[in-house]
Amino acid sequence: MFKRSLCWLRRDLRLHDNHALSDALAKADESYVVFIFDQNILKKIKNKSDPRISFIVNSLKEIEIQLNKHGSSLIIKYGDPVLEIPKIIEEYKIEALFFNKDYEPYSKIRDNKIKQTLISKKIKVFDTKDSVFFESREVVNGTGEVYKVFTPYKNKWLEKFRAQDELIPNFKCNAKKIANFKHTTNVLDYDWYKIIGFVESDCEIEPGTKAGLKQLNQFEKIISNYKEARDIPSLEETSNLSTYIRFGNISIRDMLRLAIKKDNIGHQTWFSELIWRDFYQMILDAYPHIETKCFRSEYDQIEWLGNKNDFSKWCEGMTGYPLVDSAMRCLNKTGLMHNRLRMVVASFLTKTLLIDWRQGEKYFAEKLLDYDLAANNGGWQWSASTGVDAQPYFRIFNPYNQSRKFDPNGVYIRRWCPELSDFSDKNIHAPHETELDEQVKANCFIGKNYPHPIVAYKTQRDKALQMYKKVK
Repeated sequence: MFKRSLCWLRRDLRLHDNHALSDALAKADESYVVFIFDQNILKKIKNKSDPRISFIVNSLKEIEIQLNKHGSSLIIKYGDPVLEIPKIIEEYKIEALFFNKDYEPYSKIRDNKIKQTLISKKIKVFDTKDSVFFESREVVNGTGEVYKVFTPYKNKWLEKFRAQDELIPNFKCNAKKIANFKHTTNVLDYDWYKIIGFVESDCEIEPGTKAGLKQLNQFEKIISNYKEARDIPSLEETSNLSTYIRFGNISIRDMLRLAIKKDNIGHQTWFSELIWRDFYQMILDAYPHIETKCFRSEYDQIEWLGNKNDFSKWCEGMTGYPLVDSAMRCLNKTGLMHNRLRMVVASFLTKTLLIDWRQGEKYFAEKLLDYDLAANNGGWQWSASTGVDAQPYFRIFNPYNQSRKFDPNGVYIRRWCPELSDFSDKNIHAPHETELDEQVKANCFIGKNYPHPIVAYKTQRDKALQMYKKVK
């Protein structure tokens, strides 16, 4: 038993069902809670009004209010955690540090440096599994290797899950042991935006655990239809939980408890998506080089044929392909993108515009509210056929067919490309094919009010196949 412990919050911005916090409180007479604005991460963010920063700050405000109810406060610092954590340990006479593991390459290097420093000072360090249900090498094949194909991984994951004595633990936190003190520069009374060099901005998603759990409850009302409805962007019947998942406002266990409540196709599909998340985290942990390189190394030899101008048009949502443009405009405006559309725009960038997936991955990293390296990298490499258990290189989404199938009445397109609103449901998917009189009726002239397609899909498809075949 320690006199004082410190729980370091990172991508787990909540006080409930938090493994590290639960352990810190259980193993010490009193515990402090800290959050550090990591300057090494923040300095890479170009947009100084990035809504993700506001989401984090407001999530921290919720935590501060909760801690205040127990006579405590959240310690907040700005700097390099490798330097800041030892300072806090010394200032508050901490005997043990607790934090939940992060599987991204930078985080692992950072955390190991901190471990080594503290261990040399006789400080105990406990890193716990929290953001995934099964981590690293907990789910392996018969030879002890990590799975590289999802379906056998999922089967083994489920087998291991069902064999547990306690299916889903709940890490309760003993609030009575939270240290009684008031941090002078707490997040409620101090302008942390100014300190870290950002400005407050509007965020499409209401931040915090309370809002996250509310959204989880809302999703429970429609989850039975999840399998069919999740592919139709105009319905908005996905979980809408990804931002809360990314910042840890809710736990993986919160979501799994919902997934196993009923055994219908909606719950099963949601369950499978949560296992996909563990899969991608496990892959990134085992193969950190995929942050910048193809999982399938032969594809690093691809000579991408696309150009900067086409990439700019893709980013702007001005490609002349309505569903693609709608998705990109939505991303630029809200920081959000429907999962089906992520696949559509990624396939379009890599296999129609013939542009390196890394450029698209980087753009998403800058724009997505829910940006997560493992999931984003996994999704992009899946679409580009360069990743683990990816679609075959010859599977190329036809953007027109995707549009007609998943936005048949053009509801989503009209929302984000309003200049196309008066085209018929039939013509809105490929307005450049309409006769001039149809454009007159729609009050939208292709080439003037909305662009011609910047490339020809069929021509580009042939080029893509040849591009991939060269390195096969």
